[in-house]
Amino acid sequence: MGNANSSNKISAQDRAILDMKIQRDKLHQYQKRVKTITDRETEIARECLRQGNKSKALLALRRKKYQESLLAKTDQQLAQLETLTSDVEFALVQKDVVFGLQQGTAVLKEIHKEMGGLDKVEMILGESQEAQAYQEEINEMLGGKMSNQDEDEVEDELDAMQREVSGVRLPNAPSGSLAETNEAALPDVPQETPAQRAKRRREERAREQAAEPLAA
Repeated sequence: MGNANSSNKISAQDRAILDMKIQRDKLHQYQKRVKTITDRETEIARECLRQGNKSKALLALRRKKYQESLLAKTDQQLAQLETLTSDVEFALVQKDVVFGLQQGTAVLKEIHKEMGGLDKVEMILGESQEAQAYQEEINEMLGGKMSNQDEDEVEDELDAMQREVSGVRLPNAPSGSLAETNEAALPDVPQETPAQRAKRRREERAREQAAEPLAA
């Protein structure tokens, strides 16, 4: 009997694998639900641009980017933990696995907060005092949780969406020589490189953050 009980005992490695499967299942559930929300946020961004409200469009896209990054972060972390738990030297990395699972649980809780439903998403469009308070709350929350790269990617998406909404289209495929097409298509103004554009945007964000206390 004693031998049977000891052989059925769940090891720390078995427990870690079980916890990861639970986290993976939750993540897959959240991915489906977040997709519905982020699709609506994209629509809201387009609607705001049509109304000429670029700041609200940016807020919707920033919120969408944050939600997508949470899912990607958790997915990547779980993949790393799966590698660790399958390692023959599990005992050596057990603390790292436990810590990683704790972090995964914390991020899943954060994702769960984003499951507030489409009614919250619609408040980005609102003009009421409650809606404006919610928009300010989201802006403040996102301010410390998105990297410069995330912010740049959001603004690139906003620029592309703005061109789409305004009806700007890329030029047709060139029919003449490449040199002739370039001369005809490009204006005589300096073009920003990606690095210059990223630097300009970081400086603009820094100025906006510095101005916020004064505005308050």
